[in-house]
Parts: sequence; structure tokens; C-alpha cells
Amino acid sequence: MTISVLVVEDEEITAEANRIYVERVPGFEVAGVVRSGGEALRFLRGRPVDLVLLDLYLPDLHGLEVCRAIRAGGLMCDVIAVTSARDLAMVRSAVSLGISQYLLKPFTYATLAEKLTRYARFKQEAGGGATAVGQGDVDRVLGTLRGSSELPKGMARDTLDSVVARLREHPGGAGAQAVADAVGVSRVTARRYLEYLVELGVAVRIPQYGGVGRPELLYRIPMES
Repeated sequence: MTISVLVVEDEEITAEANRIYVERVPGFEVAGVVRSGGEALRFLRGRPVDLVLLDLYLPDLHGLEVCRAIRAGGLMCDVIAVTSARDLAMVRSAVSLGISQYLLKPFTYATLAEKLTRYARFKQEAGGGATAVGQGDVDRVLGTLRGSSELPKGMARDTLDSVVARLREHPGGAGAQAVADAVGVSRVTARRYLEYLVELGVAVRIPQYGGVGRPELLYRIPMES
């Protein structure tokens, strides 16, 4: 099974890089590359594809508007949103519109390849008229698309939740030592959890310049999530 992809990206160099990346993944082919939301909708009306790699910031329409038009027009395709925005409200909007995955710029070939490979596995397991025997089958198929919810080795969900709670108590930001003292872990451990939240796009780093020496890094959650 070959999965056809429409690349929607207004920056020429990035669009070409995305095209090359997609075509390097076995089982995928690029059906077209367009530079605006309007072009994307016109393309899809004339040539359906399986998947749209959709940049959210386009010169004419926001990517979420493009996705709304895709759904309203009954165009049967899945969407992976691509953006540099780390606004969790936008992530929630994307999910509500049925966007299957969310890819943050800048990303590597390996990151995109993993997303596409998961999508291909999802298509294979969810297609062919298969019927779910129970909740476990549904969870397994959705887990294939979205990836494992397990934390990295050595991390605990309760500790992560506590770190997030501490950050929410300090909207201006908190350092690793302050978080460590509040949660009851070492500074090194607190920093690992904080950096993990940064990787997820949940938290951001803020250099705090003060006295002599290297600036302290503060971590902050940009908005309530």
C-alpha cells in the first residue's frame, strides 16, 4: 500500500525539504507540493490524497481554517499539522478538528519518519473493514497513531505532575532548585523533568540574569494547559 501525501508549505526551501523527507520514507509518495491554503483546497478537490502535511501559518489562510474547509467539504484525508507555534490552545483546536498528529518545527527527518511510520501502521490496522473486539483493540490502534504514553525510563507520572503543579504556582517561572525543593527530589532530577516538559512544548526556558556568573534558567508554563 502506497500512501499519498500533499505537502502544504509556503517557504520554498522548507517545502522541498519536506518533500524529500516524505519520499525517503518507504511506502509514501508525494502527490503534490502547494504553497497556500487555497492551492491546497483546490488540489484536494481535484485529486484526493491519504495525508496532508499541513503548515499552519500560510500566506492566505491559517492552517486550521484549511482543515475546517477540508472537513466541511467532506474531503477524506488525514492531516498532520506542522508549525513552530507552541501555543497549547492551538494544539487543542487542532485536535478538535481531527488533526491526527502535531509536528513542531524545526524537526529532523527521524522525527517525521517516526510520525509517518506510525501513521502507516495505523492505516494498516484500522483499514480493511476490521472490527474491534473490545476497548483494548481500540486503544491499541489509537496508540499506534499517537505513540506510547509511557514516560522516559526513570521518570514517574506522579513526579511529573508535581513538577507541572509547581510551575503553575509560579507563573513568572521557577528554577530547577526551587522545583527540586518543592517536589522533594534532587536538582538534577528536577532539571531532567523540566527539560522533558520543554521538549514536549509544555514549558519554556527563561534565562534569569542577576549577579556574576552564568544566568540561572527559569522554567515557565506559557499558559494553563
